[in-house]
Amino acid sequence: MNAEAINDIAARHPDAFRRSLWRRYATPIGILLCILYTFYCSWFFSVASVLEKANWNLAGAYLADWVSYEIRPDIEFKDNYLTIDYSRFSKLGSNPDPDWVAKQMAVIERRVEAAPAPAISTNKSSQDSFMAPGARTAENPAAPLGQSAPAAPETVRENAVVAATVTLGNGRIAITPNLVTVTRGAESVIFDIAKDGSVTPRTPLPDWIEQRRPGSTAYVSFGFLGRAEVQNDEVVAWRRFFGWANFVFDTNSPFWGKPFGEVASLVVFGVRIDPSRSNAALAWDNILNNAEWQHGDVWLKLLQTIVMAFVGTVLASIVAFPLAFLAARNVTPSRIANQATKRFFDFLRSVDMLIWALFFTRGFGPGPLAGMSAIFFTDTGTLGKLYSEALENIDDKQREGIRSVGATPAMVQRYGVLPQVLPVFLSQSLYFWESNTRSATIIGAVGAGGIGLKLWEAMRTNTNWANVFYMVLLILVVVFIFDNISSFLRRKLMGTVGNGNDERRVSARSAAAQIA
Repeated sequence: MNAEAINDIAARHPDAFRRSLWRRYATPIGILLCILYTFYCSWFFSVASVLEKANWNLAGAYLADWVSYEIRPDIEFKDNYLTIDYSRFSKLGSNPDPDWVAKQMAVIERRVEAAPAPAISTNKSSQDSFMAPGARTAENPAAPLGQSAPAAPETVRENAVVAATVTLGNGRIAITPNLVTVTRGAESVIFDIAKDGSVTPRTPLPDWIEQRRPGSTAYVSFGFLGRAEVQNDEVVAWRRFFGWANFVFDTNSPFWGKPFGEVASLVVFGVRIDPSRSNAALAWDNILNNAEWQHGDVWLKLLQTIVMAFVGTVLASIVAFPLAFLAARNVTPSRIANQATKRFFDFLRSVDMLIWALFFTRGFGPGPLAGMSAIFFTDTGTLGKLYSEALENIDDKQREGIRSVGATPAMVQRYGVLPQVLPVFLSQSLYFWESNTRSATIIGAVGAGGIGLKLWEAMRTNTNWANVFYMVLLILVVVFIFDNISSFLRRKLMGTVGNGNDERRVSARSAAAQIA
């Protein structure tokens, strides 16, 4: 048909070629509705206000903590010297002395309070006097008995830190008791630390130093490499390093701080460090019981999560399988049984898995049992509904063929129904097993056990973000592995279903032969 014929038909039947008003304006109306809905959601959830108030620097610092760690020296001002302290559980060990903190030592004099002299008591018993013990007497009218006079301060000479320099990449902080010089690149700012408690810069501050009010603490930024605070009594610096500190061995391990070659030599050829066990066993124990990363506990919780997902899905599949036959209208003719079973499925799946987890956590206490029960209840309802719908959509020809040779109702279901739906059932169960591996992490965070609870505990500290990222990576690896396993098995199962009617005919013929 050419264009002339089409135009001729359109002229003779104009109504057939006239588009309705809705079809002509459906696309622009749909775009307009989407734009209006976007504006409404932005207003309802105050998106602009949230973005304006968001602390992007804090978010960036948290993200940096996922892949790095900080070392914090506290350099406190004294009269004529400095003291340098590190956190109690420093990643540098019990006696940290990093090369990026340079110290200048000198002999100084300082006054210390002498210990008071021991109290001198009178030899005269209070039983021989009517005066109360410690009361003023004629022999000692000035001071009570048994009280020592205050000791005079002493002057001591000792070797102490009189100056320190902290290097943070291209930045440097030079510190003396009353003066702090901060340098970043080619810019330098000198702060005078006054005895009245003020921090005063000698020059205007650059944009990488913030002082919220005159004389208050100065906040110094060195980018990703670190930051510092110049206070009136100390300088606090944070030096950031890329990577995860002490990931294999913690500071209490005899293998800590040693290169890989030396550790391997000790494990294979070295003299036993612990006489009761080999160096290999000691190294493995130190890895599992690493106090900072807790590898053994994390791996155990991850295994609990996998078991929770597997056991919960298997139990749900086992229970949902027979109940689905009761819910299917074309299998069970009783309407009461159909409706009762379907409503039971609706009840189980209408309550979210997280709510079931909270419920069972209260009943069984925190642990994997609560998580398995939550998965079992939720998936029983969901799989039961999916199974029953698959049963209601089967091809009745195969079932009628089995019935025509005189098979019993049980054999009709076995040879006429199961070959059609069993691959679908297994495929759906595999998909839910894969999905529950992820869901088990979420319900674990509310106390249902597994790595989710461990992840939540690490997040609550607001400091162990590297541990959080470590567990997130483990979860991603496990989900990736089980996703590929589930996809492979589903492809195999659906490939069996997709072979066409030949297999079903073979199954029907073999069933008829067995019945005959």
